[in-house]
Formats: sequence, structure tokens, C-alpha cells
Amino acid sequence: MTISHRAVDELVQDALASVRTLLGMEVAFLSEFCDGRRIFRYVDNAADEIPVRVAGSDPLEDSYCQRVVDGRLPELMRDASAYAHARTIPATAIIPVGAHLSVPVRLSDGRIYGTFCCFSRRPDESLGERDVSTMRCFANMTAKFIEEQVAEERRHRELITRYQRVLEDERFAVAYQPIVRLADSRVVGYEALARFPDPPQRTPDVWFNEAAAIGLQGSLEVAVVRKALRLFALVADAAYVSLNASPQTILSGALAEALLPYPCARIVLEVTEHASVDDYASIARAIDPLRRRGMRLAVDDAGAGYASFRHILKLQPELIKLDTSLIRQIDKDRQSRALAAAIVRFSEEAGSRVVAEGVETEAELAVLRDLGIELAQGYLLGRPAPLESWLPPSSADAAPANGSP
Repeated sequence: MTISHRAVDELVQDALASVRTLLGMEVAFLSEFCDGRRIFRYVDNAADEIPVRVAGSDPLEDSYCQRVVDGRLPELMRDASAYAHARTIPATAIIPVGAHLSVPVRLSDGRIYGTFCCFSRRPDESLGERDVSTMRCFANMTAKFIEEQVAEERRHRELITRYQRVLEDERFAVAYQPIVRLADSRVVGYEALARFPDPPQRTPDVWFNEAAAIGLQGSLEVAVVRKALRLFALVADAAYVSLNASPQTILSGALAEALLPYPCARIVLEVTEHASVDDYASIARAIDPLRRRGMRLAVDDAGAGYASFRHILKLQPELIKLDTSLIRQIDKDRQSRALAAAIVRFSEEAGSRVVAEGVETEAELAVLRDLGIELAQGYLLGRPAPLESWLPPSSADAAPANGSP
């Protein structure tokens, strides 16, 4: 059974309070050994004048904890000042430290997490091995409580390291999928899509969701946008590029900063969010400078759920993108056709244009034309590929005719 972080915090804190009271000590704490330092993760302190606080730290070598673990000091000291190694530690005289008990906290793989400790400023000759056994019991119980938490924090650090490497080294590619005007089969735009070659092999949405979980979604989205916009250096006066960004990234301001140097009239920004947004007004204000310079807004995944319709009503996009699930076998599904037709009629009233995503068959394409849908993309019309695949073969920097829809 998984125990929540809050429950673990309460259990460990209760354990410290219990052992401190039981042994008649002034301070009890759980420390972690991390990068050469002893960090106080949990503290129960009955003496405010003793400077032991949660998140405080000091060099591991200058601590009682390290010297108990490596055997230079015993787990039980009835009077710390009686031990030569203890007298070399400044805290022995400054606090001063009298009675001191400390035992290692070992995880199931044998690693030492830190120590479970308590001490008092007064010596205590009544302490004995039974008290040490009590401390070991509490330490073992605490280790079980924090095991999963420690593993999760380690995974978190590993994820941050991985994504920082992805960002610093641009360990991702951008593929461009053509957007076709159905009236004349002309390519009028490209959607820029991130691709991640590093193992484990996963879809881009998994990468972005994982980045969001560690607070790096915005950084990753902006990095992809910056790389995608380099196409303007290759293609002059060409079709527009459609970029994806979450509301959180839009609100950060970093996206606007990345887009402003480029020709906004050739940029479409797709809002990618499957949940309802709390503050549409702030999003509108964040992108208003870009829209005034000609950037168009698209709402993605229309027809996939209530949230996309709310985005449409609140953000008033120039483009509405029909979700792949709505297009798949639209030639055979009457309800999908009806919903698509309703969105087309709504878009006409709202002054928006409709883009159908995920077109894979000629039969689906025929239905879209019958419904009056202007633009489409999908494997039938072109798979995502490097930009060079869509440029004239004679020259990578040749400029095709203006393809603005």
C-alpha cells in the first residue's frame, strides 16, 4: 500500500516526538546524507535555543552522524564531552552536547539514508543498551516509511537531469506535417511536431507530460518552438507554421518572447490542453501582442471533449482543428459526420476556419470535402518529416510560392 507524503511526514514526526519524550531528550531528528552534507529532514525540538531546524545542514564530516556511522563514535554516549572525537566537533562545546544517541537509517537495498538521532545538553548516565535498541526500532520503522519517498525523490532528480540534458543538447527533432487546402490540394502550412529519439521510446505527449511533472514543460515547449521556427531561415515567404503550446507556457511569457522576432502572420499557435482553463482572460492578454501582429490562434482536438469547445468560446480562435478521433472512419460513422458538420456551421458563424486532423483514407477525405471543410492534414496527405523533405529538390533554401490559406 502506498502512503502519501503527508502521511509519511506525520508518521516520522510522531516517531521523533515519541522517542524524544520516552528518552527524556531535548532534540530528536532524522538526517539525510546528501552530497557531503548532513541535512535535517525532520526535527522535534523542545529547546528553541538549540539551532537544529528542518532543512538546515552542515558538512557531514563535522557531524556526530558520520562519526557514528563509520565507528569513530559509539551509538550511545551518556556524556559526549568524554569522547575525544566528539570534543573535536564544535557543537559539543557550543550547544553543548551532553547525552547523545544516534543509529543509522538503512534502506532495503543496504544503503545508509542518514541517521535517527536524539540528544540533550545534560549528560544522562541512566541511558543503556535498551535505549539504543529502542532507537534502532524507531530507525527501522522510519526507514520503511520513507523508502518509497526516497525512491520517488531519486526518480525526480534523475528525470530533471535527463530533461536538462535534452534541453541543453537539443536532444529532440522537429518533424513537419503538411496542412493541405482541399479545394486545390495545395500545401498551405505545416504543423511542427516534436520527436524524441532517446530511449525509452515513447510518444511525444508522454515526454511533455513527464516534463510537466517536474516543472520543465514550459522550457521544453519553448525549446521545441525555437527549433521549429528555424524553418524561416530556410524558407522565405512560404506556408505558415503551426506550433503547439500549453496555457501554462503561454502564461509564462517565454513563448511570446520566442515568437516576437519572427513573422507572426505566418505563425499559428495551437492551444494544447485537454482540461478546462481557469483564467482565459490572462491567456488572451498574453497572446494579444502576437495576434495584433498577425499571429493566428488554433484550438486543438475539437470534438474530443467539453474543454476544447470551452477554449473555442473563450479564446475565439481563427482555426478550429477537428480531433483525429472524430475524423477516423467519418465516412462510416453518422454521429461523427453530424458533429463535424455542426462544428463547420459554428465556425462559419464565428468567423473561424476548420482543419481536419488525422485523415488517412480517400473515403474520409471525400466526406470532409462534402462537409465543406477547407483544410486537412493526416497520413494520407503527408506524414510528419524533416523540413527538407518538403522543400524543392533543387535547393533547400528555395522559396516556394506564398501558400497562405
